[in-house]
Amino acid sequence: MWVRSALFSAAIAVFAPMAAPGVAAGRAAPTPAPTSTATAARSGPKPGTTCALPDITPIPVPTPSPLPVHDASLPTLGGDGLAGNGLSVPDGAPTLPANLAATSWLVADLDTGEVLGSCGAHRYGAPASLQKLLLVETVLPKLKPTDVTTITTEDLDFEPGSSAVGLLLGAQWTVEQLFLGLLLNSGNDAANTLARLGSGGRGVPAALADMNAEARRLGAWDTHAETPSGLDGPGQATSAYDLALIFRACYANADFRRYVATRTAQMPPQPPRDLDGFQIQNDNRLLFEYPGALGGKTGFTDIARHTYVGAAERDGRRLVVSVLGAEIRPVRAWLQGAGLLDWGFSLPRGSQVGHLVAPGEADTLVAPKPEPTPEPTPVAALPVVPVTQPESNMLLAAVGAGAIAFAGAWLLAMRLGRRRRATRRHWRADRPAMAMATVDAGARRPDAPAVPVEPPGPPLVEEAPVSPAPAVAAEPVAVADHSGLSTVPMEDGLTTDIPVVRPEPPLMGQPPDEPSGP
Repeated sequence: MWVRSALFSAAIAVFAPMAAPGVAAGRAAPTPAPTSTATAARSGPKPGTTCALPDITPIPVPTPSPLPVHDASLPTLGGDGLAGNGLSVPDGAPTLPANLAATSWLVADLDTGEVLGSCGAHRYGAPASLQKLLLVETVLPKLKPTDVTTITTEDLDFEPGSSAVGLLLGAQWTVEQLFLGLLLNSGNDAANTLARLGSGGRGVPAALADMNAEARRLGAWDTHAETPSGLDGPGQATSAYDLALIFRACYANADFRRYVATRTAQMPPQPPRDLDGFQIQNDNRLLFEYPGALGGKTGFTDIARHTYVGAAERDGRRLVVSVLGAEIRPVRAWLQGAGLLDWGFSLPRGSQVGHLVAPGEADTLVAPKPEPTPEPTPVAALPVVPVTQPESNMLLAAVGAGAIAFAGAWLLAMRLGRRRRATRRHWRADRPAMAMATVDAGARRPDAPAVPVEPPGPPLVEEAPVSPAPAVAAEPVAVADHSGLSTVPMEDGLTTDIPVVRPEPPLMGQPPDEPSGP
């Protein structure tokens, strides 16, 4: 470790004079804030303005795979002030650090999401190990820190010679130890293991699908994951905007805040080869060198070059910075990030050129707007034929009279039909009572001749038995000679007619009555 520290100190000694006057440990001195106390106005990219880059000899790098192309029809996430690849800073902002050597960068408020300044905020670039932040955001909520897993052959399938924490086949590791190895030592072996665990046994391809879905949900639409570790893959890309957005989402998790703020951690024994375990140290030098540092992540691949995300707090204000495509000249990526943090803290609160979108906000920005409802086409009114008042009254009276007449006729027909049916039922039920009434009347008149009473025949139609009505004495009526009536003399010398009951003729379609008996 002393060799590494000595080399680091020597590098600082060499590159520190290249920074602005007053620089300590390679960081640019903060520039005074604008004298005005008013909030800096919102500003967009300056026409023809590009990000300031030092005049250095380009380093040969492998040809990257083709990067995606932005859809010009979609709105710029975070606001129009972040469009294009140029510089975007608030009006009246202080001078930027002189040690920047990155193709794109962004500074934002970690709490409010306000973007204080950027250079090519949505410019595509390879993420390198900063891709591990998206892996953490995807799988951290699914796993328990105390869960234990056994290292498999699949976990150790990564590019030889790349960064690793030192997992051994068959060793036992907790989830917390794997996250510490991922974030402190940038272990690609830990990335594969966490991807396997976070996928629920579906494998690394499923974990990558989950990572891309999470990027979409967050609004990190410049990001596409091809490897969980950030090793270069075809079409793998991100942007300075997306990296700040993803780090901010991760920082909302208490376990993540604890992991990235850890300086050293003890790793477990892995018998039989490692019986004692070992200690690892955080690769993020900002955590050791920058007052108020909260944590961050470093990255490097041949294609991505040096990448960095870091956060710090000062006077109750927390900022995050992201850097892509940086070189180690004039200073390392984390030092460039430190200079941008100083610049951001020098801006007054409320200064912004855009904002980091909230989860789900991007979908509402690009959702198709509902088609306007067409107004109804006016329809010409139909001509109205005037009707004189007398004619209309006569027409209404005629219609009303017809309706009343029809209703009256219908009701009368219905009532007569009911009465006829009721009368028939009443006669059938009262035959015995009427015969008894005749006999009783003869008994009250000793001098009256007997009136023959015909026995009732069987009912024409079988009906349910009906209780006979009580016999009622016949009331005196005027004498009349009617067929079917018997004339009976009264006590006062008058006579009265007593109806003689005869069988009714059969109804149409009904057989004649059967004899009632021998």
